[in-house]
Amino acid sequence: MSTLSTSARRRAHALWRITWVVVTICVCQALVCALSVFPVLFLWRSLLPFTESRPALRLALSSLGIVPSYLLFALTLMLLSALATRLVGWRTLPDREMRIVDMEWPLLNWVRFMVSIHMVRFFAGSLFRGSPIWTAYLRLAGARLGRRVYVNSLGLSDYNLLDFGDDVVIGADVHISGHTVEGGIVKTGTVRLGHNVTIGVGSIVDIDVEVGSDCQIGALSLVRKHTKLEGRAVYAGIPVRPIH
Repeated sequence: MSTLSTSARRRAHALWRITWVVVTICVCQALVCALSVFPVLFLWRSLLPFTESRPALRLALSSLGIVPSYLLFALTLMLLSALATRLVGWRTLPDREMRIVDMEWPLLNWVRFMVSIHMVRFFAGSLFRGSPIWTAYLRLAGARLGRRVYVNSLGLSDYNLLDFGDDVVIGADVHISGHTVEGGIVKTGTVRLGHNVTIGVGSIVDIDVEVGSDCQIGALSLVRKHTKLEGRAVYAGIPVRPIH
């Protein structure tokens, strides 16, 4: 009887935590999106009165202003989302093994962080990836990036577990993640890239990987978890092997 009672309490606590997480995700994302729209509305409210007596100018302004308005929304969304996740402390904890069935707070905070990442990726990622603006957003969202880092992929996640040196190039469709899911357990680990590292198009870099400086990873390669690659070398393959 005691075992059943304990199990029931655990389920009730897990249900409460899940409900709270869903509510906080919805509230936070709604606030971030609403505040991101506000500068656009303010801009249009300021400009439209000057075109009241000139319908042709208003039509032209409305047509030409769609793209700049969306860019302003996307930029504001990136800024506010990164600041919000920092403020509330949503992030991926390093070197953890979190059972999904337990629904503990570290796992749920990771879920909230991932939702925030995907929101920005959906609304702004295609516009700014590969640009200094996207690199600046990644830094603000928790990634530790050196100088002249170029990221042309939306396949990065768990930003606070990414540690890149200077002159790093991430090719298109590269997947670099600080987490993996195995047997109902979310496992996390930091990904460290040294200086002057290039990751080729479509490659996958798993958790807890360390790549030395002056390395090149060939396209469509796989760097398995817990791998340490020596510097000043070229690697390729599934899994990667040095090319001599």
